[in-house]
Amino acid sequence: MSSDYPRHELAISDETYPSSVRDLMDAPPVLYVRGNVDVLHEAGLAIVGARLATPYGIAIAEMAARVAAESNIVVISGGARGCDCAAGLAALKAGGKHIAVLGCGADVVYPRSSRRLFDQTLEQGGAIVSLDPWGQEPRRWAFPRRNRIIAALAKALLVTEAGMPSGTFTTAEAAIELERELLAVPGSILSKLSRGSNYLIATGATCIADEDDLEMAISRIFEVLRFSRPTSQTTAQGTQAIHRLMEALIASPLHIEEVAQILSQDVQASLLVVSELMVQGVCERLLDGRISLTTCALHAQGHISHNSFK
Repeated sequence: MSSDYPRHELAISDETYPSSVRDLMDAPPVLYVRGNVDVLHEAGLAIVGARLATPYGIAIAEMAARVAAESNIVVISGGARGCDCAAGLAALKAGGKHIAVLGCGADVVYPRSSRRLFDQTLEQGGAIVSLDPWGQEPRRWAFPRRNRIIAALAKALLVTEAGMPSGTFTTAEAAIELERELLAVPGSILSKLSRGSNYLIATGATCIADEDDLEMAISRIFEVLRFSRPTSQTTAQGTQAIHRLMEALIASPLHIEEVAQILSQDVQASLLVVSELMVQGVCERLLDGRISLTTCALHAQGHISHNSFK
């Protein structure tokens, strides 16, 4: 890894020490961090799974990380080969941020196959975290301790593919202990690498059966709407108009002339905005030509509105 990125030693008494890690009864007195310490205070989804993952597990990790990044949620992983590395790279490819929590020094590249992941994590404003001092080589017993930090940093944990027994269970147990929401993706009952995830679902983890399920879970847990970042058509001034449009569409689908009136634009300009929102999966056109929010957008908007009155 490049030596150009800053190194931080965060004592538990420091303001920059992530408050979520203090939730651990055995919170480490010091965290060693490379990169952007501010990202440790952002909402994060931990995505973990098998190191010797199947193509199915890799595909799930990539899909989950992409959805999280497109929802402006930081992806957290252990940086290991398999599902962890796939999730981290997919989040970065989607323009998101990634935090890697290592079982060695934060300046040590382990595994070697994850060098590109670590470099891109730092380049895109993420962080690499460790409980161990600089230069510490990996030790087997350090990884369960590392897994507890992954769970603590996250608001929710998604298990993509895990055998039984599995190191992933250390992370899942820590998430349950910390009252983080536990999500798991089901797999074939004939696959040994799905026994663990299927068991977690059977014992209470939220079942994520498809991409829509994950998008719904993220909107509920993090109170965000996927694709809600400002775009070329939703610049600073236009964001308020888009918010007014969303509120109007919750009540009823609208004709394009009504949309134009809300946006204070002509019909042609409004069609460009609607087209972009349709590409983002926020809006859809009904058979009668009216514009409506998609099912996922309606659910997310409804949950956010409900919570705003609490």
